[in-house]
Formats: sequence, C-alpha cells, structure tokens
Amino acid sequence: MIKSIFLYAVFIQSIVFAQEIKFDSLDIHSKSNDTTDKIVNGFNLNGYIDVNYFQNTNNPQNGSNLGKSGYARAFDQKCGQFQIGLVQTKITYTHSKSEAIVDLVFGPHADLANYGNVIGPLGGTSSLAIKQAYFNWRAHQKIIVTAGQFITHIGYEVVDAPLNYHYSLSNLFTNGPYYHIGTKIAYCHSDKIALMVGLVNNWDNLYDNNQFKTIISQVSYTPSEKAKLYINYIGGNETTMSHFNEGDKTHGFKQLIDIVGNFQITPKFYIGINGALGKLGFFDFYDKRVQKYWGGAALYLNYNVSKKISVGTRVDYLDNTQNVQYIGATNVVSSTLTGVIKVSEDHLHIKPEIRFDNYKKIKYSGPATENVQQFMDAKGNYTLCNQLTLGLALVYKF
Repeated sequence: MIKSIFLYAVFIQSIVFAQEIKFDSLDIHSKSNDTTDKIVNGFNLNGYIDVNYFQNTNNPQNGSNLGKSGYARAFDQKCGQFQIGLVQTKITYTHSKSEAIVDLVFGPHADLANYGNVIGPLGGTSSLAIKQAYFNWRAHQKIIVTAGQFITHIGYEVVDAPLNYHYSLSNLFTNGPYYHIGTKIAYCHSDKIALMVGLVNNWDNLYDNNQFKTIISQVSYTPSEKAKLYINYIGGNETTMSHFNEGDKTHGFKQLIDIVGNFQITPKFYIGINGALGKLGFFDFYDKRVQKYWGGAALYLNYNVSKKISVGTRVDYLDNTQNVQYIGATNVVSSTLTGVIKVSEDHLHIKPEIRFDNYKKIKYSGPATENVQQFMDAKGNYTLCNQLTLGLALVYKF
C-alpha cells in the first residue's frame, strides 16, 4: 500500500527546492548560497551563529525531545535549556573558471550533521568540522565538474539555519541523507533545464562501508521566475561488509527519489512542496528477495506580513512502518508554525516556533505496557504518542 500511495504522491508533486545548478556563477549549490559576503581579493567569507531555547509540554524526565527511537528531532534535541546550535565559517575562493569552497562548522549541530565523519584516519575527530570541502571547475560554458565533500541534493531543507524558514527540521530531513563524498558533473541544457549526474561513496560517511559506489542525479526545470521544479535520485549498495573488498551475497540496493519545488504565488505568498519515496531491496537468509519502502511528503506555506515580519507553517508526514530508516517501525505527522522577525539589517533572524509531533499509537497489552509509546512522560515512562514543543531561535548571519 505504501508503495502505491507514495508513487502517486511523488508523481503529483513534481517540484523541487533542492540543490539548484547555477551557471551564471560557479556556485552550483543553491542550498548553500549565502546572502551576506565579504569579498577580499577573490575570497568570500560568510557564516552564522545560532542560539535556541525549547520547552516540551510533556516535561520528559530525561529532558529530551528525541523520543524512544532517538530520532524524533534532528537538531532541537533537548528541552528546558539554552543551547548553541552551530557556528559556521564558509570560505570561497574564485579564480577565472574555477573555485574552491571550504565550509567549516562547529558545535552540537555540526557534530550531528557530520556524524559520519566522527572517525578520522588516525582515530581523531577533526573531520567533524568539515561540512563541505570541494572545488568547481567550469570545463565548458555549460558544464561544471565538482569533486570533494558536498551537501546532498536530496530534500527541501538543509543544515544551515539561515537558509531554512523553520528552525526545527522536518522528518524527511532527519531521515537523510545529509552529505556525500565523490564527484559530479552539471550540464546546463538551457535557461530552463539543467542536469546533474555523479558518483559518490555512500550516504553520510567519511569512508565507504563497502567497495560499491552510489549514483546521484538531478533534473531541474524552471518554467518561470516564480516556479522551480526538480527531481532528485540516489541509489546504490549501502550494505556494510565485514571486509571492504567482500562481495555482497544479499545484493542489497538502497534508492530514493525525491521531488521538491517552490512557487512564489504572489509577492507575499509562497508555497513549497517536498515528496520522497525510498526502497531497500536485498536477498534474505532463505534467498528470497525482500523489498521494503519508506516515504513521505511535506507542505510549506509562507506569508510576508511586511519586509521584516513573516509567518509560515509546515505539515510533514513520514511513513517508516517497514522499519527502513531511523524513527522505527512507525509513522508520524508533524505540524510546525514559525514566525520570522528580521532585525539589524537582516543579519539577525528571531524565530518563535511551535511544533506538534503525532506518532502512530502502538496497541499493546503485554508486560511493560507503559513503556511502548514514542515519548517519555514526567515519570520516565514512554506512555505518550505525541509531543508539543515551544521555542525561540536566534540566528545571526554574517
């Protein structure tokens, strides 16, 4: 059932905000485009700092918003305390037909976003600071080659708080991927159509977990200045082997198609949509081919009250009942309401936010009945299937 539902959802939502390919400059990563630059002798310097405070009306004993799965939230994981999110310093050097990008991040959200880089070649953790490190080379007027570590083209939202309308991230984002290490080629067919294809190690890892590689691709379509449409794909063998050069007897293959888009309906009203369908296939112990699916969709509505004040809502759904991704064998609907107040010449964004997560209620009458739901109550038992958080985030970009 999930397969047919989400194939239909993906078909009717053929639109995308994801990684835009820009050929009027060398930066093909619109997800990471910054609005504030300091240019010194070919160098661009920008970044941001964010601070947040969230309260959970469940008053969980462990002070966590993560729930029993440990993945109910991406970054806003703790409640009842002030937190530093992420400190970013992004340096871009541009020269003629090439450029290099070094995007370094520090703090709790940096560790969470770059979790696959936790172990370096000598067992250290300095690789956690690398959010992106890649170069672009314009091989032709219409062709750009990229190599290194770069953010994923999959999805609507990103790690960077200034680039997301909502501070708390969607369930689709939480269930990845976040970044890749490899190479890709972007081709601009016209001012409306662009293509990208690449080869990467895997999902969210400094090192590959096997000898197989993963394919990434994107088709983007810009029918007008007010609409942008993208279709993204990733697919490869993500099976972890006991030895790097070992063959995979299960013939595992994990793939995801992701469709995202944005529409500026009026100067003040914006609509964004994201849909995704993933499939994991492998042969089990009895040599029977197993197919498991997961997927979801998200709707974004933003309205500009004035040049400095806006309000937006997001409703997102994720079905992981076949237990492929991180939240466990369940599904969830989350609703988020966020206000954005821009001050200090747009450098500081003040974001009050309310979010409600509603998980599928588990029916169970056996032992430890009080410990089977998703969220913890004030007594330390997992008796709740939903949670409401209220918070405030301050994001300063430079």
